[in-house]
Amino acid sequence: MSKVVIYTKPGCPYCAAAKEDMDKRGVTYTEHDVTASGDSKQEAIRLAGVAKVPVIVTNGDVQVGFGGS
Repeated sequence: MSKVVIYTKPGCPYCAAAKEDMDKRGVTYTEHDVTASGDSKQEAIRLAGVAKVPVIVTNGDVQVGFGGS
């Protein structure tokens, strides 16, 4: 089973779409709100190289943004 972590912020339509897509596909994920934790924000920037959400990490592979399936 894949380990999926998604870094999000409230009000982000791309974050909402990514989570909805994963929910529909039955993908279990851990969500980190970058506005609630400075550590989560810094980790997302470190992983992505930019301050942009969503950042989706699947088994160590980093995807920045979400464009749908």
